[in-house]
Amino acid sequence: MDITAPDQMMPGQRLARGVCRHLAAMGFATLEEFTPERGKRLDVLALGPKGEFWVIECKSSRADFTSDAKWTAYLDWGDRYFWAVGADFPVELLPDDTGLILADAYDAEVVRLGPEVKLAPARRRAVTQRFARMAALRLQGWRDPGAGL
Repeated sequence: MDITAPDQMMPGQRLARGVCRHLAAMGFATLEEFTPERGKRLDVLALGPKGEFWVIECKSSRADFTSDAKWTAYLDWGDRYFWAVGADFPVELLPDDTGLILADAYDAEVVRLGPEVKLAPARRRAVTQRFARMAALRLQGWRDPGAGL
């Protein structure tokens, strides 16, 4: 596990940190840089207290957002989809039918919930298992860095 001070993080990592802190206060467990399948990487996947999954993509600038053509492929991995951006981000660029979170390195605020589209049971089971496995492996790697994980 990489423990890095916020001033040493990339802008998107600072947003993810604030999002994860806020969601933890709401009862969510979060994983940053979650890979649901080969070739896809979600900035944050959050597992809620009722078993719901939220996908959060962190965008630090207009260029960061406009260069991301693959975000629609992430919609199938959660019950709700959100953008997390800083206070100075031009939010008019973001699709209205997605969630919006304003964040910084220390906290966040859910401004708008995106529509809920429930995962199919088989997909939910697969995502839950992958989430649990990834969380356990990261914890084990943090606890025993020499294990070669």
